[in-house]
Amino acid sequence: MKHVVIGTAGHVDHGKTALVRALTDVDTDRLAEEKRRGLTIELGFARLDFSDGTCAGVVDVPGHEKFIRTMLAGAGGIDLAMLIVAADEGVMPQTVEHLNILSLLGVRRGVVVLTKCDLADADWLAMARAEIAARVKGTFLENAPVVETSAVTGQGIEDLREMLHALVRQTREKSARIPFRLPIDRVFSVDGFGTVVTGTLIEGALHSGGEVELLPSGTRSRVRNLQVHGENTEIAVAGQRVAVNLAGLKKTDAARGDTLAEPDSVRVSRLLDVRLSCLQDSERTVENGSRVHFCHSTAARLAKVVLLDRDALAPGESAYAQLRFTEDVAAKCGDRFVIRFYSPLETIGGGIILDDAPVRHKRNDAAALAALAVRENGSGAERVLQALAALDTALPSAAQLAARLGMETARLAPELDVLLARGEAAAPLPGRFIAASVLDALWARCEALLTDYHAKNPLHAGIRAAELRQRLFHTVEPERTDALLALFVREGKLKFAAERYALADFTVRYTRRQTALRTELLALYRAADLRPERTDRVLARFDAKDRAEAERVLESLLTGGELIALAPRLCLHREVYAHACALVRDHFADHETLTLAAFRDLLGASRDSALLVLECLDRNGRTRREGDLRRPGRRLYE
Repeated sequence: MKHVVIGTAGHVDHGKTALVRALTDVDTDRLAEEKRRGLTIELGFARLDFSDGTCAGVVDVPGHEKFIRTMLAGAGGIDLAMLIVAADEGVMPQTVEHLNILSLLGVRRGVVVLTKCDLADADWLAMARAEIAARVKGTFLENAPVVETSAVTGQGIEDLREMLHALVRQTREKSARIPFRLPIDRVFSVDGFGTVVTGTLIEGALHSGGEVELLPSGTRSRVRNLQVHGENTEIAVAGQRVAVNLAGLKKTDAARGDTLAEPDSVRVSRLLDVRLSCLQDSERTVENGSRVHFCHSTAARLAKVVLLDRDALAPGESAYAQLRFTEDVAAKCGDRFVIRFYSPLETIGGGIILDDAPVRHKRNDAAALAALAVRENGSGAERVLQALAALDTALPSAAQLAARLGMETARLAPELDVLLARGEAAAPLPGRFIAASVLDALWARCEALLTDYHAKNPLHAGIRAAELRQRLFHTVEPERTDALLALFVREGKLKFAAERYALADFTVRYTRRQTALRTELLALYRAADLRPERTDRVLARFDAKDRAEAERVLESLLTGGELIALAPRLCLHREVYAHACALVRDHFADHETLTLAAFRDLLGASRDSALLVLECLDRNGRTRREGDLRRPGRRLYE
């Protein structure tokens, strides 16, 4: 499922919060002071549901000039923007500054929303539209639709919802294939749980129970619990608003501006090489040695600008620069940022990070400038990516890629690192690579296959792993197929249980009668313990009208792993099977081998029942047969 974040932008008191409330029924002003003053001070969040079941996160930002830093903290992770202009006031200073910030941060899609249209007549609205058209010319919103709305009367709200829905469908999904990164915009404590941080997951997939690193401090922690839109989840993926309960951290250990990341995936530095641009309409010139406020994701730091090939950067100009800090900064190549004048505070430009941990450069150093040009144009990485795409699912090593391209492996390595960091390539196996475009095509086939399977088999928990491998990959070796499918599981697209794969959001849905039959079947098998009847005899207990339905439910229980097949027509309850596994584990704690007779005694069952269970353990890798003896299997302790 695609995950998209929509952000508001615009001048104070232009109706951003009221518009979000009209769209989502959520009042994002949660602070008592905000309600008392009628002024948004902190970031607010809501969930916007669409008619087809998809949803988007909405970030509501303050519009007052005193809270631009807070606005920047919320704007860093958005995919789509709503530039909001009050019809009775028109374009105002923060309208312009917010639009500049969105452009500098690389936002490429959005809509202009005229609010408070119930307060303006037709002539005034026409004038407001003309003013907006002039202001957005040359920006990413130049050809964006303008929607006239009123949160009071409901005018245009449904039209805006449909327009946002269309934009969400058109927005490219963020990559979940790279190490996760969560810029923190809020930290608080919950009684009984401890420290919680929130933010927009901008990259990768975050798992409950996983290890995390808090940057720039480098403190390690573990995810105790994850929530998305207030609901517990095991996996959060890029593009979602996330709340993370961290184990072993105090509230004072983290702050807005910190980053939660996969351990050792983000470098910390006090130097950044960047392509720096000065806004066309800025009234300031950036001089070499200027001090600026560097705004990146949710962080704000003071930086010294070292212009590498000139003495000053005038409005509308762009150049290579090195930003130097007095405190650590956690950033990655390709990240965008905004700079604000030291004093008075006003947005003057921004750019893109080219090197997140460079050496200190001398000015006008031709070699340093040439190296930055290579980093910026990425031609080497494009060659590597093209070769990866041509190799499809072969998963070549770096040495194989280097040989194909006629490059030295040492020269190839940084190009691969760039592709992996951008999410344009992935490494399903250590040291083996694949192009993201190949993965996308493979996932499209996999998703279509499973969608069809679920439609035809709604009571099956999923497709057998062997069948999916055969239908999806044909002749690809098992190690590679398992690695690629495991990658989709880590990305939160697939789930794997009881040797079956299913789409992550698929669940078996029983009718009321099927639920009753399921309960009855499980009770029968639980009571049977190690003496289950053949399935035909079990099904014979049901009335003729229920027998066919009971058979479908029984097969569903087998696919879901709630019943374990000992033989084609003989099953065990999962708890009985788990008990047998536990007895075997306990036995091997003190013995090297297991005989059928010893296993029979452990179970307290007949020889025939013990043999059936033991052969099932062999098939499932819990035990390994050597003649008449068994030894621990590779999956005994799973």
